[in-house]
Amino acid sequence: MNGADCDKEDDPKFSELTMSVAITCMVLVAIDLRPAIVSIGPLLPSIRDEFAISNAQASLLTAIPALLMGLFAFPTPWLARRFGRDKVMLVALATLAIATLARAFADNVTSLFAATAGVGAGIAVAGALVAGFIKKNYPRHVALFTGIYASAIGLGSTISAALAGHLAEASGGWRIGAGIFTLPGFIAIGAWMVIARAERRAGTVKSGTFAPQKGSSLPFTNRMAWLAASYFALNNFLFFGLVAWTAPMYIERGMSGADAALLLASFTAAFTMANPLAGFISRNNDRRRLIALFASTSLFGILAIVLMPSMMPYLFIPLIAVGVGGSFTFGMVLPLDHARDANEANSWTAFVLGIGYFAGALGPFLLGVARDSTGGFTVPVWMLVIAAVLKLSLAPLLHPGRI
Repeated sequence: MNGADCDKEDDPKFSELTMSVAITCMVLVAIDLRPAIVSIGPLLPSIRDEFAISNAQASLLTAIPALLMGLFAFPTPWLARRFGRDKVMLVALATLAIATLARAFADNVTSLFAATAGVGAGIAVAGALVAGFIKKNYPRHVALFTGIYASAIGLGSTISAALAGHLAEASGGWRIGAGIFTLPGFIAIGAWMVIARAERRAGTVKSGTFAPQKGSSLPFTNRMAWLAASYFALNNFLFFGLVAWTAPMYIERGMSGADAALLLASFTAAFTMANPLAGFISRNNDRRRLIALFASTSLFGILAIVLMPSMMPYLFIPLIAVGVGGSFTFGMVLPLDHARDANEANSWTAFVLGIGYFAGALGPFLLGVARDSTGGFTVPVWMLVIAAVLKLSLAPLLHPGRI
């Protein structure tokens, strides 16, 4: 049996109040998982100038978190089994909050990048553990609830993208625009404590998520796991590349910093709306047509900004985001479709996220190197086209069932 949405078994029985509280708290946690990354995009020119670093070096402020999100996803299932899911989750959220605040006070490049690494580690562990929570509590609705989770991630991205540039301009520097997003971290810590308590009261945690648990190994030898991870990696290449360089690219084309931040916010807003849409319209196991549809949408939008670089950015950038956002939801759902229980869901998700974020980290860095080497953004955007084509080519291979 897989974890399909069409599973005939009932979801665990929550009281209505407990279910609503659990979903609300999951959303509050998800909102915290991107602002520390996305807020850097509009601030990148200011940070680059203050620390006198190149575009390639500046891109590491987005690439390092994505890289760490990949590396730390792999040991997350073991950590959860060894120390208990909730303890590990709370430490991860605390690490994210502390690192976000520390980065705002960085006074040299070393401390700047060290705090950025803490951001990535915290996001990696927290993000990998949410999948097991969804699989355990909503096994018949993994696509819908993954869409809610992904939508909340997008909401956090949109808020941070919209506010960061304006806060930087109002305060005369980048530090407040980066440090203010420590606040959602403390809210997320409280929210997860409520989730743990609500689960125990509802009787869904029989042995206690604070206790060590038996789990599944990472699916390194499974062909479908590698296909799902490759699909997620290519989508992350697009997402992190666009998050890092959309605002700087349009600033070079004459936009103000505040307007470029709003353009990035339009990307994250469209990404956010596409997340639940993809989950809602995906009603059966075979998601290949929808995967191809969203992949084609992002490819069309990227081709548009290559061929018409100055035309209608507020149309084409959100269009790209719709494709990337829907693809992100499917990338999160695929490992849950092939997992048989919550522990296996953690292992599959950790594998897909590990490979996906590790490869996705190359996006900001390679685009930054291409920008430095060529003196413009034409080659970097063509690199995005190639990634989008490769992602679309995987759609026919992502069929349901365990291989």
